[in-house]
Amino acid sequence: MIDKVDVLSLNLKELQDFVIDLGEKPFRARQIFKWLHQKGISSFNELTDISKNFRSKLFEKAKLQKAYLVKKFVSVEDNTTKYLFKIENDYIIESVLMKYEYGNAVCISSQAGCAMGCTFCASTVGGLERNLTAGEMLSQVYEIQKDSGERVSNIVIMGSGEPLCNFENSVKFLELINSKDGLEIGHRHITLSTCGIVDKIKELANLKLQITLAISLHAPNNFIRKKIMPIANKYSVDELIFAAKEYADFTKRRVTFEYALIDGINDSEDCARELAERLRGSLSHVNLIPINDVEERNYKRSSDKTVKVFCEILKSLNIEATVRRKLGSDINAACGQLRKRYLKT
Repeated sequence: MIDKVDVLSLNLKELQDFVIDLGEKPFRARQIFKWLHQKGISSFNELTDISKNFRSKLFEKAKLQKAYLVKKFVSVEDNTTKYLFKIENDYIIESVLMKYEYGNAVCISSQAGCAMGCTFCASTVGGLERNLTAGEMLSQVYEIQKDSGERVSNIVIMGSGEPLCNFENSVKFLELINSKDGLEIGHRHITLSTCGIVDKIKELANLKLQITLAISLHAPNNFIRKKIMPIANKYSVDELIFAAKEYADFTKRRVTFEYALIDGINDSEDCARELAERLRGSLSHVNLIPINDVEERNYKRSSDKTVKVFCEILKSLNIEATVRRKLGSDINAACGQLRKRYLKT
């Protein structure tokens, strides 16, 4: 059986090499690349400006390993749309379209499931199934654009999975989505979220990309973080914050610290003050997130009053902080919730 090449995950140079191997002219690669990444084709039959013989070669030697729409759910509250996609081997992933005044933002998955085991997150409940290819990450964006009929302007890699545990494919995605022959979405309009893989943060910093790094911190110290995030047993809070400072120094980009507020766990006034002390002097911003309910966990979201006080303390201590606006609550738009419910049924 021929191991077909996933052309959706190839950059232009790699695609040129592949086209030449098929006995075709190099300029054909740019034609195909634009069809793949600007028009988001689903079949080689849609390549109307190349010969039938060339298309036959592609069917024989290549494949489009992409995400296929299974279901979508539209929030009546704020028009947020949650998508369930099927990828190769029938794994299910999810993405979210969020509409803002500045444009459309898409939150995509980087893995099917997740191995990180954060105790407040639905994505980890079934464990990790596999990494997504760069093409599967891209096609979430392309399929949402086709379905909505509107251009995506911002991307957040914050769905199911840990993108830095799928480092090669995540970086390839960043290259392809930014290509001038593709959607050409600027890196400054892309956020990558990680639970804190310190060595990979350093590797990412060395690439000096202009993406925004978001770190899921969720605790002001190791004692609390170890209770809710197994990754804290490998990397301390101090190591993580130092890596974030290095990233900001290398890229000149402000780092966002995600902080999910859990009632009675990490939402005290002392926690707010300790967090502010740790972040003092860093080029950073804290994004406070009232947690979503997950059936398998016993955590409750902090009260609105507690969230407000926590935010005010941070600001009073000169730490930039905002509370994330809750979107799509009526359609289980939180990370992993809808996928978990779909697989359960």
